[in-house]
Amino acid sequence: MPRFSVIVPTHGVAGRLAQALDSVLSQSFGDFELIPVCDAPDTPAGTVAAAYAARDARVAPVHSPPSGGLSAARNAGIGAANGAYLLFLDGDDVLVPGALGALDAGLRTNVDVLYFGHERVHWWEGESSTPPLDKDPEVVGVHVPAWSAAYRRSFLTEHRLTFPEGHFTDTGWGGLVTLATERAAVLHSVCVRHHLRRQGSRLHTPGEHQFELLDQVELVLTQAADRTTGQAVSPAKAHALFGQLFALVLKTAAHPTRVPARRRRAFFRRAGRLYRLYRPAGFPLPTGSLGVQHRLLATGAYSAFRALRGANQATAKAAQRVPRPRMLRTRARYAAQLRRPLDENLAVYCAYWGRGYACNPAAIHSAAQRLAPHIRSVFLVTEDAVEHLPKDIDHAVIGSRRYWEVLARAKYLVNNANFEGAVVKRPGAVHLSTQHGTPLKKMGVEQAEYPIVAAATGSFDRLLSRADRWDYNLSSNRLSTEVWERSFPSSYEMLEYGYPRNDVYYTSSAADVHRIRKQLGVPEGRTALLYAPTHRDYHTGFSTQLDLKALCDALGDDFVILLRAHYFYDGDQGRLRDERVIDVTGHRSSEDVCLAADALITDYSSIVFDYANLDRPIVVYADDWDVYRETRGVTFDFLGSPPGPVARTASELAAVFRSGSWAGAESAALRARFRDRFCEFDDGRAAERVVRRVLLGEPAEAIEPPVPLAQRTPAPAAVTTAPRS
Repeated sequence: MPRFSVIVPTHGVAGRLAQALDSVLSQSFGDFELIPVCDAPDTPAGTVAAAYAARDARVAPVHSPPSGGLSAARNAGIGAANGAYLLFLDGDDVLVPGALGALDAGLRTNVDVLYFGHERVHWWEGESSTPPLDKDPEVVGVHVPAWSAAYRRSFLTEHRLTFPEGHFTDTGWGGLVTLATERAAVLHSVCVRHHLRRQGSRLHTPGEHQFELLDQVELVLTQAADRTTGQAVSPAKAHALFGQLFALVLKTAAHPTRVPARRRRAFFRRAGRLYRLYRPAGFPLPTGSLGVQHRLLATGAYSAFRALRGANQATAKAAQRVPRPRMLRTRARYAAQLRRPLDENLAVYCAYWGRGYACNPAAIHSAAQRLAPHIRSVFLVTEDAVEHLPKDIDHAVIGSRRYWEVLARAKYLVNNANFEGAVVKRPGAVHLSTQHGTPLKKMGVEQAEYPIVAAATGSFDRLLSRADRWDYNLSSNRLSTEVWERSFPSSYEMLEYGYPRNDVYYTSSAADVHRIRKQLGVPEGRTALLYAPTHRDYHTGFSTQLDLKALCDALGDDFVILLRAHYFYDGDQGRLRDERVIDVTGHRSSEDVCLAADALITDYSSIVFDYANLDRPIVVYADDWDVYRETRGVTFDFLGSPPGPVARTASELAAVFRSGSWAGAESAALRARFRDRFCEFDDGRAAERVVRRVLLGEPAEAIEPPVPLAQRTPAPAAVTTAPRS
């Protein structure tokens, strides 16, 4: 029997779950079992947990449907546990180093419950606080979360203690445990670092679910009053527990927004009935304002209670701030449009800050024209991008009068970057962030620890306020799901649908490839190598990182290079001029460029994750990986699991192509592993899934999941398929 069973519910925390599991597995005290409780094996958290179980026999995942909530997940963990003592750890919290050893030492006496300290860490990983544990251990009760104590498993079994259903399960659990406990102790050491989520706790949000607090209070007080259980409750414990429970009730009743306005009187009346029915004999009223609230609750004097808490100020709503476009007249027009009804059949799209008709927004727009023709679409572009738009694409120039009009009235807003801060998220509007790449580099708030990047990013508060407008966020693979959750902490629905821009890799034909190559000027019979270097924050302008002329000389006349600079430099005129180098930076579609290429030379650009769908050779040129990793930050060890051969110098790169290893068996094996990991959702139907879920409002369970990689239609064949040496 292990000393500890550490139970970790994982719903909604896949992005931080690895940190939680690592914090347990790295403990110096090793006599434990680790039980992650996942929604299902194929969920993001389930995948993470399964990988840990494969590496460490102490990890034993179990499953609990998300409909059961936190209580069902913890109870599933209890049912699977074999340890002498149980610990509960939220999936985005961590055990501090040495925690299990300290708990083992504190449990030398046979106690039922050992309460211990915890540290609350702000979601930004900045400020922290440590609540004191200065109460009598016998009556700690409902104020300590379930994850801040160790419980003797036989004690829980003897008293048939399980987590009660509902949002306030910790309140009911803490009360029931307090009633049953005969031997409790307190360890004045911090054992858990609790992550305070940016979205806050569901327990603090407004809604009808706040009545569930009273359900938990009634459950505990009913148990305390039941003399048939055979457990005697001392007056001191009864008084302390009653006071703790109603301190929570009064805090909720006095809060300006937690209980809906029309239901506050009902909440107060039910609380008052419970108060009068279960108040222990001799219960001493608190002093001061809290004592006044107790007396008003006991007498059911809601009007007086309402006056005391200043309900007139609590129910007043702040006027919605009107954003500040640059010109006074534009501000007035936008404000006027915001007062008009939403246009239920209007969708607005934008890609790369208005650079044109491109990326995921363009692919979704195209699918919407077929699947949702009743929805009118407007693409937002800069003035210099208008002439490059495909025919019949309705558009509005960014900053124009119509731009602000459609932004104010559209029900659907789709962007692969973000809409400017002045845009108001209206009630009923639906915002979709499609993103524009798999995040190899650090993104969002995770950039804060990298000074060069943070300085360029600007205000993280503004960044997050824009993410708060998202209703949906698109993910191309499980890595993206985890990174977006950490990088943009907010309350959106994650859509693991793949990238719509990659659909074309599964729907194009060899004839399409031939046409595109001809359009780009690729000579017949030449092997086209796409070179697409990423942006480097520590460079002030475009740099190829590679002497392309020297590479062409080394490879000979059988090869031609397609150069695609990062879109930050699409207007740069200083790039190499050489007949063996075709500059395709200005070509509208990066998907066309990928289709035209027989192989990709990449560094750390996210284009590698898209190109991998084609199952064509990829070579990594990583001459400055160490610098890039330290200055920009990365989400995983790219060179540890590359999509193909890795060259660290120009001579090594040339040798890869001269030898033919760029298209050999080892290269294919590396690529296959890479595709399994990062192309799991792309199958040619991502745009359709997005349209059905977001624009047509179909329920998530009705959307067909991505087709497994092995069952997908093969990518269109490249014109040149044989390696040249």
